[in-house]
Amino acid sequence: MNEIKKLIREIPDYPKPGILFYDLTTLLKHKTGFHTLIEQLCEHYAGRSVDVVAGIEARGFILAPALAYRLSAGFVPVRKPKKLPWKTAQVTYQLEYGTDSLEIHQDAIQPGERVLVCDDLLATGGTAAATVKLVRQLGGEVTGAAFAVELSFLKGRAKLPGLDVFSLIQYEK
Repeated sequence: MNEIKKLIREIPDYPKPGILFYDLTTLLKHKTGFHTLIEQLCEHYAGRSVDVVAGIEARGFILAPALAYRLSAGFVPVRKPKKLPWKTAQVTYQLEYGTDSLEIHQDAIQPGERVLVCDDLLATGGTAAATVKLVRQLGGEVTGAAFAVELSFLKGRAKLPGLDVFSLIQYEK
């Protein structure tokens, strides 16, 4: 995984001073790196029943459809408010300073469907936990949460108790 990690651009002081931003676009544009990333994520879920992969806006929209395709599952977008054209379910969650919301079509997940939550990066875990809550509101069974990158030092997986949380690349600080 060190070869894949080398393909991620690190941008200091973005979006604000003191933050080190991990830019996956450099990994995504690399055909071997992107292919390896998807294959390794899929390998973890091989043989498991997944009906739907729920991709979190925005970069989760890049990984989740590729995972869904390889796992023979459907893809469902989880979006910021007022982006989906039909009736939605919504969840509001706490951020460090304020709140945010996510929405999903009310009919996107049927009761009992096995759902894999997917995003590019797991940081504090708030967005992923909100997505899990949305899926469960619709009666879905969350089978796991997949991420390309995890910032382990932010302890985001603690907000996803009891789930199979899998990240390919971890940063310890």
